[in-house]
Amino acid sequence: MMLRLEKKTILILELKEKTQGVFKMPLDNIGHVSKLRGKLDKFEAIGNNTKKNKFCYDRYIEAKKKNELAGKIVDICGVCYSHESMNGYMKNLPLSLDKNEILAEKLLSDLEIKQFFFLQSFFRFNHHGELLTELVDDNGVTIKTFPKYNMIENYCRIAEYNPHCTFALWTKRTDIIKRYFDKREKPKNLIIVFSNTKVDKVISKIPKHFDKVFNNVNGDNFKEIQNCTGQKCKDCLRCYKHSDKLDDNIIVEKTK
Repeated sequence: MMLRLEKKTILILELKEKTQGVFKMPLDNIGHVSKLRGKLDKFEAIGNNTKKNKFCYDRYIEAKKKNELAGKIVDICGVCYSHESMNGYMKNLPLSLDKNEILAEKLLSDLEIKQFFFLQSFFRFNHHGELLTELVDDNGVTIKTFPKYNMIENYCRIAEYNPHCTFALWTKRTDIIKRYFDKREKPKNLIIVFSNTKVDKVISKIPKHFDKVFNNVNGDNFKEIQNCTGQKCKDCLRCYKHSDKLDDNIIVEKTK
């Protein structure tokens, strides 16, 4: 009994120490955490400005052309919820997300990493935007370039500082993930989800260093395997839990 009490006391003291650090140095000093609603109600996330992220900007323009040529949605980036919502009812969101450019600009110090302490059990990376390596202006012209692996390293260190929380990162950037994790051990509490851009082309082979694949389908196509349609993330958590079963790691959602 005494041993259990000692362990509990140590955990409480560690939690207090970390929490005090957050209160002394507000997170707004170095970044922005979004409180999510709708499907992602009760979740928090770190993202970046889709409209200024070169990878996202180029993909959106390219995918829109593909969809127009096909006369239907064949590339999910062409109907990017993030990009289009920032042009509509979320016009003020980019100003907040711009604060997270610091995660791409430099490797955060230990003191700065400690500001990213979360009490949640599950957390999302990149609810808006992609792993950021280049900024563009409104015309898609590159105005700033960042070291390629800064953002993924900062995400890894944030995950390592919060071992009680599982982080899920959605990304299409196999160029970064493969090369980086060939040389760096991936945190055990970080789940990396490959975002398949091709609609109605369900991928069931998980790329190297990824844990899951997220697929999109049109309407009732592949209805028998849709497992992410019409439910909230907090009631499912398929994307936020490690599994050895392939079916648990292949996510299929109907396009909105």
